[in-house]
Parts: sequence; C-alpha cells; structure tokens
Amino acid sequence: MSIIDNISSFGKQVGGVADVFNSTLGRLFGAGLTPGAEGAGKLNATARWSSRTNQTDWRVKLTLPPDGQLRQVFFGNGNNNNDILQPLKDFNGIVFPLTPSIVINHTASYNAMALTHSNYPFYAYGHSEVAAINVMGDFPVQNNLDAQHWVATLHFLRAVTKMFFGGDTALKGNPPPILQLNGYGNYVFNNVPVIVTNFTVDMRNDVDYISTAKVSNKINVSGLDETSYLDKNLIANADKNSTWAPTTSQFNVTLQPIYSRESIKKFSMQEFVNGSLSNKDGIGFI
Repeated sequence: MSIIDNISSFGKQVGGVADVFNSTLGRLFGAGLTPGAEGAGKLNATARWSSRTNQTDWRVKLTLPPDGQLRQVFFGNGNNNNDILQPLKDFNGIVFPLTPSIVINHTASYNAMALTHSNYPFYAYGHSEVAAINVMGDFPVQNNLDAQHWVATLHFLRAVTKMFFGGDTALKGNPPPILQLNGYGNYVFNNVPVIVTNFTVDMRNDVDYISTAKVSNKINVSGLDETSYLDKNLIANADKNSTWAPTTSQFNVTLQPIYSRESIKKFSMQEFVNGSLSNKDGIGFI
C-alpha cells in the first residue's frame, strides 16, 4: 500500500471519529447541556433555617411541664433570670441538636406454672412494663453560643436528678421533677412523663475546648453582650467565670416513663389501640 493510500485511509478513520464526536455533541446539546457541562441557568439562593411549628417539629425534646412553678424555679421570672439556663428557656428544656439514638424496651411478664406430669408449663399473665428509655445524643460545639447551650444542658440534667432540699421553702422535700419526652411525631413520643434516673457525658481528652466567656480584643463587651446569654458582669470577669465545653461529646440519658395512679385510671385499651390515647389530658401513653 502506498503512502497516498495510507493517508487516505487515515483520513477516513479520523472523519469517522469526528462524525461520532459531532453526533454525540449534538445529542448532549439537544438535551439542554450547555458547552463546558455548565448548568442551563444559575440560581442564586440564600441558605436559611426552615421555620418550625408545634405541628412539624419532631426533634427529640426533654422539657419541663409548660405551666407551673418549676419553670420559674429553673429559668427565673422577669428581671430575675437564671443566666446559666437561659439558652434553654425558649424550649423549656433540652432539645437534642442532632438526632439521637434511642433504645425502647417494652415487656410483658408471664409467670410459668409447672404442673405435675406435664410436658409443657402453663403461663399466666402477670403485668406489662415500659422499661427505661436510653437516649444517646451527640452534642457538637463550634462557637461561644454552642458552648453556652452545652453548659446549660449539663446543668439542667444535674438539676433534674436532685430533690428540693435545704434553702427551698415552698417546694422543700419534693422529689426531682417529672419531665416530658417528645419526639418523632404524635404517635412515638408525645408528652410522655419521664424521670431522669441516670445520665453520663464524656469529656474527651482528644478534642478542643471552647470557652463561653472568652473576650477578644477585636470585640467590645457591649457587642459581645448582644449575642451572648451571659451578662456583662460575667463577661467582664472572663478569667474568673470562664467555662469550657468540648467541641464534641455525647450525652447518654436514661429515662424511666412514670404514670400516676390517677392517669392510669384513664387508660383505655380501645383508645390506646386506635391512637387517641397518645396525648390524652396532656399525658402520652406508650
């Protein structure tokens, strides 16, 4: 084969590849793909938090009853506010920042009756029980306000595991408060009365810690006070009042559902089955 024949053959091959390439581009552009694989149009949008209402908020929350004297004891009233727990005041308690892991355990107890000369025992129903609920939630801290929420969460759990004693007057002798567990909608946890029987938090040695009252030379005290829950006295004495929170930790909370005798009298198996008992009179049966 001569050189001219080789060149002619190569030209046909290149032409065939070009035809395929042009055909492919034609199909892509026909589908709306612009040159350079860029989007057909640019959409400018601003990231923002979506609004939540009482009907749509399914986050896991551990809160005090909405009404009553306990709210004033924990969060204060008017000008007499509790600075440590102020980050939790709007929620009336704890809202887990990330979706926690929850372990639920329901038990039906039966007593075995072993009869003489019988191959199988007979079982008599004893009682049913809702065992303790274990809630394990990660708590990230990225700035000063997150650190304040972490400290408030820790202090809240410490408080709800203690009785009213000593200097308390009206509530002296009362046990730790009964809280409400909510999360995942009306038919999972809806105002379930619980008590905190145990909680743990890991303060790891391999993470950074953020101070809640660190004053920067670039920010004046009044400017910091506008975005901080701590008052000016705490900020002015940052060295004395600084509290440090780990950038990542995990809260493990053990909750025991507890129902009074009066609330148990209102239990109806029919209403429980059809779901109308999930929040009757503000009490959620599970």
